[in-house]
Amino acid sequence: MTTRQIASAGKKTEIDRSKITPMLLKMFELWNLTTEEKLAALGLSTDNRAALTRYKKGEAISASRDMLDRAGNLLAIHKDLRLLFPSNPELAYTWMKTKNRALHGNTPIEAIAEMGFSGLLYVRSYLDRARGN
Repeated sequence: MTTRQIASAGKKTEIDRSKITPMLLKMFELWNLTTEEKLAALGLSTDNRAALTRYKKGEAISASRDMLDRAGNLLAIHKDLRLLFPSNPELAYTWMKTKNRALHGNTPIEAIAEMGFSGLLYVRSYLDRARGN
């Protein structure tokens, strides 16, 4: 499943969200995100810890446009990191929690948590530019 398919999921109903969910959870584990950071990345309230439990038990992420857009952008960030650091997966996985001058000294996940969806788009565009796209 490509990022483009996920991002355009509002137009396509054949997206299998049950396949996206474990990819996101695995990515969050690789990035070593806290529960609060996972919820922020998904645009969920910190009071909604039950959602992560349901996802871990196999429930698919929401079919809402916001959730599918977030999922597509998060997976694109992961892809960018893997392409930017192909011989250093540890750097690719720790980057989301590393302070960055371009983010005013915040980590990328802090920028996403503070700025919401626009922070997510900013982090993705930053990585896209770093890759030369």
